[in-house]
Amino acid sequence: MKDQWILVANASMARLFRRGSATEPLSPVATMTHRQSRLKGVELATDRPGREATDNSRGANSFEPRSDVRRKEHLRFAHEISVRLDKGLANGEFGSLLIFASNPFLGELRALLSEAVEKRVRLSLDNDLTALGLAEIEARLPGPWVEAT
Repeated sequence: MKDQWILVANASMARLFRRGSATEPLSPVATMTHRQSRLKGVELATDRPGREATDNSRGANSFEPRSDVRRKEHLRFAHEISVRLDKGLANGEFGSLLIFASNPFLGELRALLSEAVEKRVRLSLDNDLTALGLAEIEARLPGPWVEAT
């Protein structure tokens, strides 16, 4: 039986744990942080939106970016996490995966998971457990052991 990985994440922090069986306690695998996700949009973008005055009106037209700079950082971090999960799966480090992540970061992360990792996901809940200690996280895990198929 392969280990089970438990990912606890939000847009700025991800903690990865493993357990070998239902009775075995969680052990940390990795902690990833993304400081840029905590910054305000004005601290991330170095430029103001572009402006143009092409007609005879008094005001200028404003051009907003197509995507929010904070969302871009969230997606960048979700990609880093998905790459780490791909490496772990390629190395045979886990057979099943449980994901607990904040909403909407859970959706952004799930969209970037590879097909192989997605097949190993046994449970995903939009619940941010990153601020909890190891014992509290363990207490919130589902009761029965979910084996890899």
